[in-house]
This record gives sequence, C-alpha cells and structure tokens, in this order.
Amino acid sequence: MHGTINPGEDVQAAARERAFSTPLAQFDPGDPELFRTDTFWPYFDRLRREEPVHYCSDSMFGPYWSITRYNDIMDIETNHAVFSSAASLGGITIRDTPPDFRRESFIAMDQPRHSAQRKTVAPMFTPTHLDQLAINIRKRSAECLDNLPRGEVFDWVDRVSIELTTQMLAVLFDFPWEERRKLTRWSDVATTIPGPGGVVATEDEKQAELLACAEYFARLWKERINQPPRSDLLSMMAHGEATRDMDPKNFLGNLVLLIVGGNDTTRNTLSGSIYALSQHPEQYRKLKDNPALIDSFVPEVIRWQTPLAHMRRTALEDIEFRDKKIRKGDKVVMWYVSGNRDEDAIERAYEFIIDRARPRTHLSFGFGIHRCVGLRLAELQLKIIWEEILKRFEHIEVAGPPKRVYSSFVKGYETLPVRIAA
Repeated sequence: MHGTINPGEDVQAAARERAFSTPLAQFDPGDPELFRTDTFWPYFDRLRREEPVHYCSDSMFGPYWSITRYNDIMDIETNHAVFSSAASLGGITIRDTPPDFRRESFIAMDQPRHSAQRKTVAPMFTPTHLDQLAINIRKRSAECLDNLPRGEVFDWVDRVSIELTTQMLAVLFDFPWEERRKLTRWSDVATTIPGPGGVVATEDEKQAELLACAEYFARLWKERINQPPRSDLLSMMAHGEATRDMDPKNFLGNLVLLIVGGNDTTRNTLSGSIYALSQHPEQYRKLKDNPALIDSFVPEVIRWQTPLAHMRRTALEDIEFRDKKIRKGDKVVMWYVSGNRDEDAIERAYEFIIDRARPRTHLSFGFGIHRCVGLRLAELQLKIIWEEILKRFEHIEVAGPPKRVYSSFVKGYETLPVRIAA
C-alpha cells in the first residue's frame, strides 16, 4: 500500500495532553466521541497505569466501572456468580436498554439457560459445516473482488466489508437473497445510539425498526418450523429444544445477537485489515512475500481492530475487587480495546506484527462461557477473503482517512476510501 494516512498526529498529541492533564475523577473513557475521533487510546494507557479499576460517576450512560487490564478482564469474565450478563439488569453494553425494550439473548443470559440456548446454534460452527461454508465464502469473495473498480476511489466498507459479511449472514439464515441488505440495516439500527443525524433519530424509531425485523423473521420462522430441520440458523432455532418455544422478546434478542455478531465484527475487522496494512507497509510487504502468514495475520488484525470495544456486566452483590468496592447493581465495563493493548499481557502490544508468535492472545472474542460462538467462522471468512485479495491485487491504497462509527461499543468504520491500481 502506497503512503500512510495517519489520524493527524497533532490530534493524537492533543488527546494525549488532555488525557494526562485531566484529573482521573473526571475520566469518562466510554464517551463515544473519543471513539469517533480515535482519541481514546491515551485515556486507557493512563488508566492501566494509574487506576486500572476506575469509577466514572457521571456520563451519558450513567455511572460505571472501567476494567482496563487484560488479566482483570479475564477475572471478571469468569466470575459468573458475581458478575451477571442478564438482559433484565441492563444487558451487555455500557448503554442500558430501556426496561420496556429489554430482550434476552443467550449472550445476555446467565447459566444454566445460556448454555442450553447457545448449544442450539453451535452446530453451525462445527469443522464439517465450516468446510462446506468455505466453498461458498470463496466463490462469493471472488465474485465481489472481481467486480471492484480499478484506478478510481471507492468505499471499501460498502463495496466489500458490508457486502461480503451481509452475503454470509444471508447464507447462515437462508435469508431471501435480494433483501439481504435489510440485515445490514437491522445490525446498524440494533447497535446505534439514537440521535440527530444518526442511523435513527429516536429510541422509538429504533425499536420500531427492530420490531419490523422480528415480524419479518417470524414469517420465515413459521416456514421453517413446518419444514424438516435444515442447516440454517433459523431452522436450528425453530427445531431446537431450548429455543423453539422462545417468547417474542427472547426470539428478537437472539436474532439481533446473531445478526450483529455475524455482521459488525467481521465487517469492521475486514475494513480494519486494509487500514492497518496501509499504516504498516512493511507488514504488507511481508504478507505479499509470504501469503502463508495469513494464518497469523488474521488473529493479529482481530486483536488490532478489536471490533467490539467492550462488554458489560452487572454486579449481583457487593464485592471488593483490586481494592475497590463495587456495589450490588453497579455497571462494570470490561474494555477489550484496552486489554488488547496491555503490555503486561501482550508483548509489544502497540505494534502490528503479522507473524506474532502467539497471535490468539487477545480479548476480541471475549473469554469463558460467553466467548464468541462464531469465532472460527469469523477467522475463516477473513482468511479466505485475504487469500483471494492477494491473488488479485498488487496494491490496495487507502485514499483518505476513514470515517469512524460514533459508538464506544462497536469499534468500526462507516467509510474507508480506497483505490486499486488500474
């Protein structure tokens, strides 16, 4: 990739100056504006060093604790007795879902119900099934890449990242092909913070679109339940013992989980991979000289991008954690994006190294019982797409700065202008 587009060094320097001069008591690392401008890094650097378990008393999301070190995040992730994922307590993101709109999904659910529902969709991600999906992924990736314009600037996010992940999602759900962009829209709506100029203006609009999503899928569900079991996610849930009698809220909760999980994460890592290589041309040369490095490049870019910046838990009882008193009902945010840059856990964590010795040491998929159920599929998609990219293109040049999503949950790109040499 020719040339690097850096997010203005003066912008980063100013952010660093601000982060190190602001009193820690005034820190609000979950402010989405920090993520939109990519200036959150120094805040987490300072927190890991000076106050790794930090309380923010006032934010647009209410008060919350931040857990910023790799090993502390692991401890919270695995302590299900004290730290709950339950939707009824607010769910898994820093932004509480309003009580009327809370919907359970297996990620926003505690044991034992969590495992029972999760098991229903797990067969989608077995090695045998992934081998079948791989053929489909390769074919669609090749078609998509062959149709890209040469010698002109286009938006990688829309033409490649969204298109390929949405196609995959349509295959997983056996969703009507010509309407597949509905899935993209529902994913964006599900994770957005409503506001003027945003994906939706109000919470009511957001919920209305999600109900339309539920109604659409309910029609598909009725078809599947009256047919013999098939190997798509909807059929698996319609015929699964733990999922076939879900109430409407649980049904929509799981749909949104699978749509967002299958869409946002892979899509933003695919965009992130292009951007990361544009900033590290020496790593791109290394990859082109030795395409076998794709196997370690993929997990490294998943760590580097960290497509979901955090997961949240709610304390079920008072607990002392690293000398801090967390109270029952407190919101506890595990910052994966910070843990993935923790130098005590990951060597040279701020460097993008595509031939890392242990590239899977990262938190991007979570850890413990809630670890991402589709992680093997995410890695497989990225691997195949990059194999196909390397076969075709000498250079993909980033032609301008990316536009980032206004969110401290989904760490992603709205647009990324690129050019492929003619």
